[in-house]
Amino acid sequence: MTKNRLMPSVALLLAASTVTACTFVDGTARPSPSETQTPSVIADGLDAPWSVTFHGTTALVSERDTARILELDDEGGAREVAVIDGVTPGGEGGLLGITVHDDQLYAYLTAGDENRIDRFELTGEPGSLSLGTPETVFDGIPSASNHNGGRIAFGPDDMLYATTGDAGNGQDAQDLESPAGKILRLTADGAIPPDNPFPDSPVYSYGHRNPQGIAWDADGTLYASEFGQNTWDELNVIEPGGNYGWPEVEGVAERDDFIDPVQQWAPHDASPSGIAVVGDVILIANLRGERLLEVPLEDLTASTEHLIGEHGRLRDVVVSPDGSTWLVTNNTDGRGDPGPDDDRILEVAVD
Repeated sequence: MTKNRLMPSVALLLAASTVTACTFVDGTARPSPSETQTPSVIADGLDAPWSVTFHGTTALVSERDTARILELDDEGGAREVAVIDGVTPGGEGGLLGITVHDDQLYAYLTAGDENRIDRFELTGEPGSLSLGTPETVFDGIPSASNHNGGRIAFGPDDMLYATTGDAGNGQDAQDLESPAGKILRLTADGAIPPDNPFPDSPVYSYGHRNPQGIAWDADGTLYASEFGQNTWDELNVIEPGGNYGWPEVEGVAERDDFIDPVQQWAPHDASPSGIAVVGDVILIANLRGERLLEVPLEDLTASTEHLIGEHGRLRDVVVSPDGSTWLVTNNTDGRGDPGPDDDRILEVAVD
């Protein structure tokens, strides 16, 4: 494991010096000038990492197929904190998103025929962290070999949000009685907040196929990335109670009964997973497209590509406690072409 620090710069320095960034205008990629530098390596040798969160300043990493939670030290060394019991990896399922809240680790995981959210008390000091007995926060989310969603995060309202996939049954995304194909909103204990848009329901938004990224801007606006099927991947602005159309529509439909994405991309150019708001831009990690997309908050219809094909599949992008931006590669997930050091966590310099 290796780690090299980069100081923040006045520009977004994301791609190797041989790569040209592209800006999308009206869905067309056009070259755009940008200074570029090679990202530095935070950690390497990881096995299908899926999510990164922080306990204080200590990074915690989930590995999808091994069901391990790792903690990283200051030199990028990885120590196994625990193997999560009950995880049944397969296809896109396994140990997926993690987040920390009030000294507890929350984990979204596949267990047999369901996905669920468990939480664990975090004990010990950095370098010797351990997990307490699991407590199920929310269960009964349909699982499958694909379309499991899996991103979890606490919002600025201190509520727990979770993205769920349709588990291969698109009609569930339109069924408000099913937790599949939704963004869910829960209290930290898994209860239903009284101000949710549907009475006695965890559903915050619906009509989703396979959302895997959520992030908020400084004004509290929620954004979500979503895998499309064959035509369009999406970036959506999430409204409470909003219907985003799947499986009736994919991408922009201009129908009054559905909310259109603010931007869409062909799946071979994108396949978006984790996202983060960094300053005045949204950063989107892309798997099949093997690139990082940058979307300015002031114009959600525009985007610039970085790191095109340089590091393979990108699963997640997160902001560390010191303000630096980390990317998680995903070349060991069975669909990539792993190099000798994969998978890795990379640091990129953001203004």
